[in-house]
Amino acid sequence: MFISYNYACTFMKKIKFMDTSFRDGFQSCYGARVKSEDFMPILKSAVEAGNDNFEIGGGARFQSLYFYCQEDAFEMMDKSREIVGKNINLQTLARGANVVGLESQSRDIIDLHAKLFKKHGITTIRNFDALMDIRNLSYSGERIKNAGLNHQIVIALMGLPPSLKEKYYHSAEFYTDKIKEILKVDIPFDSLAFKDASGTTPPSIVYDCIKNARKLLPEKTIIQFHTHDTAGMGFASNMAAIEAGADIIDLAMAPVSGGTSQVDILTMWQGLRGTKYTLDIDEEKILEVEKMFIDQMKKYYLPPEATTVNPVISFSPMPGGALTANTQMMRDNNSLELFGKVIENMREVVAKGGFGTSVTPVSQFYFQQAFVNTVQEKWSKISENYGKMILGYFGKTPTDPDPDIIKIASDQLSLKPTKDDVHDLNDSNPKLGVIYNKKLLEDKNIETTEENIFISATCGAQGIAFLEGKSELGIRYAQNTEQIQSTNIKENTYKTKVSVNGTDYEVTINSN
Repeated sequence: MFISYNYACTFMKKIKFMDTSFRDGFQSCYGARVKSEDFMPILKSAVEAGNDNFEIGGGARFQSLYFYCQEDAFEMMDKSREIVGKNINLQTLARGANVVGLESQSRDIIDLHAKLFKKHGITTIRNFDALMDIRNLSYSGERIKNAGLNHQIVIALMGLPPSLKEKYYHSAEFYTDKIKEILKVDIPFDSLAFKDASGTTPPSIVYDCIKNARKLLPEKTIIQFHTHDTAGMGFASNMAAIEAGADIIDLAMAPVSGGTSQVDILTMWQGLRGTKYTLDIDEEKILEVEKMFIDQMKKYYLPPEATTVNPVISFSPMPGGALTANTQMMRDNNSLELFGKVIENMREVVAKGGFGTSVTPVSQFYFQQAFVNTVQEKWSKISENYGKMILGYFGKTPTDPDPDIIKIASDQLSLKPTKDDVHDLNDSNPKLGVIYNKKLLEDKNIETTEENIFISATCGAQGIAFLEGKSELGIRYAQNTEQIQSTNIKENTYKTKVSVNGTDYEVTINSN
């Protein structure tokens, strides 16, 4: 890998980019808790400035609207499409069999996800699986294409510290083998993205991955690269991707750029000056949009860690999109002083858990278990979702988890390890699927539209509370920073009792 600065070059290759400000930017900086009315004018200005490719929803920006913003995500998508017009790419993020929830879903809900996102103005769905279990990408990818959407299949990246002494998993060879698996089972896709949610993959591996992908993929396949600047490697990784032949990179605008988010559009533009590459933007127009954006977001509390490079993340990969959600949760529970130790404990949790990529929902499973290992004797308690993951209930982990931890999880959760396809497990679960969620709505006298069924399936009780008009506002506004509390703290994924120095505490791991 090298970066070629050619000051006399006459040919400039135009590198396209996707503006992630309104999805990953919001998730990485504000825990995804931003009202639509506050960013729609900025979206309009960004289009007028020339941006034509936006990440607009999915991921945490689906559930968060119902949980914290008192908004409907489908209405947000409709409004976004109305603002940008018909020719702009609007992209969302999906988690394979989980689609936009933290729990994996049955096949009928996965199919409904694709149909509804097409109906509400989405062009492309970026589809990933944290465990890189190709089975979890296959059915979801098929349904995305069947609905008439562009399917962007993902290779989920993560860097590992050398102290783990792992040579294959999360190497360029491992990722290249995953592309071969995708091609072998013939999953339909329109483009391929390399997604490094923690920003920890060494640029040399990024370069080798994209070079290898170019050799394997059909000619003219679009390759996109996504990373975070959490560990300070964002610009270098983007340059490695560009040099290796990536067509598109992901960038964001201030105030939701850098740090836990993506490299800023203007930073990348400036860094490419004098090279044979260009972003082909009107930098003065983008500068004006960023000024408007900064001013518009002043009302929101921006935690200092959102804009900070944290070198420790390279040793215990915590995704930028989850880091601020977790630190805010710890502020809410007056336990922020434990964050450093929790991140330190993640290293062992990743290794013993089978080396799944640290990206939602697995990153949250890692954090949950690392937190428990911090406040209790290590491995004396297995958090439910981490336990279910290592037992196979979210798919197959890249390598087998530690057998001792598997036994503890199996005993504590009263679950046997499984190698069954997640889709089959979920289809046989009577508490999942369209019929079950339709009945939940009928019992509450809520209209059984496809949208409402999907909200119930992916957002659970909090989704139903929204549909009943009972959701509460959970925005962290700047004027509330003295208390550093959200307007409303909700239970989401995991609650347990821990004992510290003989005192019992109820601990809630709350994230989106």
